[in-house]
Amino acid sequence: MKLINLGILLSALFLLSACSTTGDIDEDGASGADVAVEDRSAASSGIDSDSVSGEAFGDGSEAQVVAGSGSDQYQGDEALNDPSSPLYNKVVYFEYDSSSVRQEDLVTLEAHAAYLGEHPNATVRLEGHTDERGSREYNLALGERRAIAVRQILMLQGAGINQFQVTSYGEERPDLEGYDDSAWQQNRRVELIYVGR
Repeated sequence: MKLINLGILLSALFLLSACSTTGDIDEDGASGADVAVEDRSAASSGIDSDSVSGEAFGDGSEAQVVAGSGSDQYQGDEALNDPSSPLYNKVVYFEYDSSSVRQEDLVTLEAHAAYLGEHPNATVRLEGHTDERGSREYNLALGERRAIAVRQILMLQGAGINQFQVTSYGEERPDLEGYDDSAWQQNRRVELIYVGR
């Protein structure tokens, strides 16, 4: 009888271990486990190029995949378009494989937080981007973490949670084509896109 119980226990342990994955990620961002990814690009889903679709992530935050030309750019305030204004800079850059906001970008974010605090009806889409290194899944998650890090700083300085849309494009929309450090550095970014309400 003890032999049968031991056999059942070993079988159960074998099944449990076969169902688990470690989800380890190597230095290049490649996942140790194969992960199926649903292609939700506008071309494959039949969505027209001006559509917006929302996606919830497991940590309770929301991210959106936005397709289109960016024609919803907010044009409502001269300060956002004045090259001498700190609000004119709408890009925050990141180090390799990091979602920590650099010290030199805090002044820019402080200006945007003040603007958002003074304009509670303004909405900004935070678009997270990565360089091409790493898997598609990892880069989408990293782009989201970068956008959420920027959102957290803006909220700590007075912006409201309802003023944000978090979007991750991962490696899909590089700012600069290329396969070297200078291109990768330009592509690791969060863009602040003011949208109309």
